[in-house]
Amino acid sequence: MTGSLSFSAVVLTRGDRPVELTAAVESLRHQQGVECEVVVVGNGADVPAQPDDVESLRLAHNVGIPAGRNRGVEVTHGDVIVFLDDDGVLVGEDLFAMLGREFESDPQLGIVSFRIADPAGGPGARRHVPRLRAGDPMRSSDVTTFLGGACAIRRAVFAQCGGLPEAFFYAHEETDLAWRAIDAGWRITYDARVAMNHPATPPSRHDDFYRLNARNRVWLARRRLPWALVPVYVGVWTAITVVRVRERESLRVWFEGFSDGWRRDPGPRSPIKWSTVWKLTRMGRPPIV
Repeated sequence: MTGSLSFSAVVLTRGDRPVELTAAVESLRHQQGVECEVVVVGNGADVPAQPDDVESLRLAHNVGIPAGRNRGVEVTHGDVIVFLDDDGVLVGEDLFAMLGREFESDPQLGIVSFRIADPAGGPGARRHVPRLRAGDPMRSSDVTTFLGGACAIRRAVFAQCGGLPEAFFYAHEETDLAWRAIDAGWRITYDARVAMNHPATPPSRHDDFYRLNARNRVWLARRRLPWALVPVYVGVWTAITVVRVRERESLRVWFEGFSDGWRRDPGPRSPIKWSTVWKLTRMGRPPIV
């Protein structure tokens, strides 16, 4: 091994994509030049048989994406934590070595978001580029959020920020962690050189997408924004949703989630500093959109 930083890779699965999971795990096991442990977490499901050097962790029930990933991190030890979707495949065997050099050369680098490529050769989804100016996925840049199933996080950042918010279950948990990390002085980058192949699938394939998307946007604002920005952020995203979502039933479910976001406890409130608001704005993503 040539790198001084060790890696821990956590793959969350429901056990329903064994072929894709095998490919994902193999792309992690084949990383060269670094020490890397791999953990597959069965989120309320049995983990298909894995190689001897891969650890399996079965959770009794589906606890959601952020909690499932947190449980995986708890049984790992590496300096850098990698989250990979169970239907994603890393493109290349030197990616962790390259990431290790990035983290070593920049002590303030906290999180790296990977580029997601369509294995069928399509252009990829704009939502997979975590910035507003998403037209060129080959352009690397500092960003204000990251992709939860294709990222590398310095363990010190994960520990300092308290991990992913488990009550979210699915949607926007990455932005909650990202804002906390930036508020604490860490950098987040989108590195187009670090690619993961992933099928082009719409986020609305998840059963609770519209409800959790709405609820968690409200929770994110209530937890992390100064009070003056909460109605602005929520109002902007309500307007965007009404314009984007044309199906009446989907909008109904979205507004049910929106109501849940105000009625239910989002967890501890710890708003980012106004200086962080300005930093996010200078980076091209003011925390109102």
